[in-house]
Amino acid sequence: MTEEGSEREKRGLSSMDSMESRWVYQDEEGSEIDNDGDGRGSGGEESPLRDSDDEDNAEQRLIRTGPRIDSFDVEALEVPGAQRNDFEDATLGRRILLVFQTLGVVFGDVGTSPLYTFSVMFSKAPVKGNEDVLGALSLVLYTLILISLIKYVLIVLWANDDGEGGTFALYSLICRHAKVSLLPNQLPSDARISSFRLKVPSAELERSLKIKERLETSLTLKKLLLMLVLAGTSMVIADGVVTPAMSVISAVGGLKIGVSGFSEDHVVMISIAFIIILFSLQRYGTSKVGLVVGPALFIWFCSLGGIGIYNLVKYDTRVLQAFNPIHIYYYFKRNSTKAWYSLGGCLLCATGSEAMFADLCYFSVRSVQLTFMFLVLPCLLLGYLGQAAYLMENHVDTTQAFFSSVPSGAFWPVFLIANVAALIASRAMTTATFSCIKQSSALGCFPRLKIIHTSRKFMGQIYIPVMNWFLLALALVLVCNISSIYEIGNAYAIAELGVMMMTTILVTLVMLLIWQINIFVVLSFAILFLGLELTFFSSVLWSVGDGSWIILVFAVVIFLIMYIWNYGSKLKYETEVKKKMSMDVLRELGPDLGTVRAPGIGLLYNELAKGVPAIFGHFLTTLPAVHSMIIFVCIKYVPVSVVPQNERFLFRRVCAKSYHIFRCVARYGYKDVRKENHQTFEQLLIESLDKFIRREAQERSLESDSDDDSGSEEDHSLSRILIAPNGSVYSLGVPLLAEFKDTSNFVAEARALEEGKLETSSSTDQISIDAEQSLEKELSFLRKAKESGVVYLLGHGDIRARKDSWFIKKLVINYFYAFLRKNCRRGTANLSVPHSHLIQVGMTYMV
Repeated sequence: MTEEGSEREKRGLSSMDSMESRWVYQDEEGSEIDNDGDGRGSGGEESPLRDSDDEDNAEQRLIRTGPRIDSFDVEALEVPGAQRNDFEDATLGRRILLVFQTLGVVFGDVGTSPLYTFSVMFSKAPVKGNEDVLGALSLVLYTLILISLIKYVLIVLWANDDGEGGTFALYSLICRHAKVSLLPNQLPSDARISSFRLKVPSAELERSLKIKERLETSLTLKKLLLMLVLAGTSMVIADGVVTPAMSVISAVGGLKIGVSGFSEDHVVMISIAFIIILFSLQRYGTSKVGLVVGPALFIWFCSLGGIGIYNLVKYDTRVLQAFNPIHIYYYFKRNSTKAWYSLGGCLLCATGSEAMFADLCYFSVRSVQLTFMFLVLPCLLLGYLGQAAYLMENHVDTTQAFFSSVPSGAFWPVFLIANVAALIASRAMTTATFSCIKQSSALGCFPRLKIIHTSRKFMGQIYIPVMNWFLLALALVLVCNISSIYEIGNAYAIAELGVMMMTTILVTLVMLLIWQINIFVVLSFAILFLGLELTFFSSVLWSVGDGSWIILVFAVVIFLIMYIWNYGSKLKYETEVKKKMSMDVLRELGPDLGTVRAPGIGLLYNELAKGVPAIFGHFLTTLPAVHSMIIFVCIKYVPVSVVPQNERFLFRRVCAKSYHIFRCVARYGYKDVRKENHQTFEQLLIESLDKFIRREAQERSLESDSDDDSGSEEDHSLSRILIAPNGSVYSLGVPLLAEFKDTSNFVAEARALEEGKLETSSSTDQISIDAEQSLEKELSFLRKAKESGVVYLLGHGDIRARKDSWFIKKLVINYFYAFLRKNCRRGTANLSVPHSHLIQVGMTYMV
């Protein structure tokens, strides 16, 4: 402790202000007054100089005190036992069960790619000889190895945010290490959440510090980063539309091989029925369905490997030469432009790689890696090798390459398991879409929707009804309008490549900013994979006129929805910060707040993490009375996946103790569960406030004891005076730092303080007794207020564009954002509050 204290002294006065102590106003009762309403940051970062302070108010002093009492060991709004998915300590049976669930949830999409990859490739570049088959196979093998294995399984999976994957998880990880979020609701206390786990950039690698500084100071880079994240997320949602269409149609299309005269219209009708069944079953939990379909997908992978080995032995083992990349060169040399067109079909072998990352929240990184490398990848390679061996002797069967290569005796069992696998693949991508939407909604980039948690044990397993039926409708439209798997395959590749490129850029930034690895490794990663993906993207864009433009239009619409929501939310928050009430107004109103204080507790919900919201003034002028105790409740999401149980709440006192006004900030990660009734919430809140008041009194008692022990030193330092260049006079030794007009005022108050220090031990005991009585009095007041009832004060703040605003801004704010806000889920909808306990007041801000 001594070494820590000396080290802190060396950091200087400013460091002490921000880390170890803070400057607060103290009323005559000795209670501290929160100053967040004056626009300064929380956690002790406010300046000790206060220009707006009332110099004639003798009841308030500016004192240096200990660190603010912020959090306590109370859990709120959390599903018991849902903290983390710890699979490392699982038993052998649990591990086997986990493997099956991993297959059913994570690898369904990439596992069904052999159904359509060669068919789409050879529709763009027809087979002219065996060298074309070898070249196409070589392309597929190295695409699968480079993108799925090396990029995603070995690199990208490690860029997870405390076990959470996906585009927004990467963005959250970056926001935690650099202040790049456009929503200005960050608090210094957020960085003290243990799950932040910040890695301080080392002194040797100044690159990380420079990148961090550049990102934090450039508004353009912040907006560009956000737009990249929104673009990637919109592509993930587009994936959720095209994956069911592609997987189901390609699987049902096998009937054209097994049943003579089976037309494309029949395939479309059966596919529509399967898709409807798929989305209808989506409401059942991932763990339940994963346990059922896991063994089915295991059989599917075994079938792929078995058919591949059978075809290799029966037809042609020369396809093993495709591991030599020289055949890729020969393929492009023979087919030139057509080979370039076929790149879009080649990429389909790696579809589902992004789903592996997005669905990571359900399982551990190691389980996904081991399952892919020792089961999924070998079976996929054997499956492609077997198809190529069959095509070496059957060049005309490229339209249905997979089902044509299946031995006739095993056709119907394989057809059945292929359709099951296709449904599993579709579900995997839909699940990933739900995860991305929940992450983006928690970070203020998507309208709030109803989220159902399908598992009591694992908080990441969710279901979003509105998006489920929305994706179903769009998937049916896509199937009805584009029934050809070749055109759908091109749309599929566009969506996949859009996500892949955004992931590459974000992971590169993570490497530079957080991992701090060698710059040559970072450049190699970025140049290799971004160059590869841009090459694929140029191929699919050339064929966008075939009908795949529909998926681009859908992605653009989703992007605009997310951007408009983020833009409107940012404007609304900034306006509420500017319009918040001044603390001087509350002091002038007095403890009665200029109205009648009725018994009870009023929970005023607002989005401000600091300061008194303007809507509170609207309540004071609108209602005939306000409650005897007011608590400002802010539900705040921080850029972490999970906020630990004992770090959920921050409580602070607003104004003097006699006002009975508090602020409560309930902090959540984007993975946390909010699911409780209002009685549970009230009980947790009151218990937490009780503990906060007790700890505050305890801290004040300890501080007074410390002041008594060091009285002689303080007496000696009272004569030390500092006169600033502007004429202000400051004391360097007493817990008073204020601005005075002349030195005589300071000397008079200093003498008064000296006399106050000369108290007897009996008076000290009397102060201790008074403090205990004051504590019991306040706790009794809290209990009586609770008995009188709790009322939820909901302020609905809307924004409208000013009349002199641009036409585009009026259109976006007054119509688009207003429509989204009107139809989205209210922020307090998770609390089942009776209407008799609700008071709602609306307020409109002009922006």
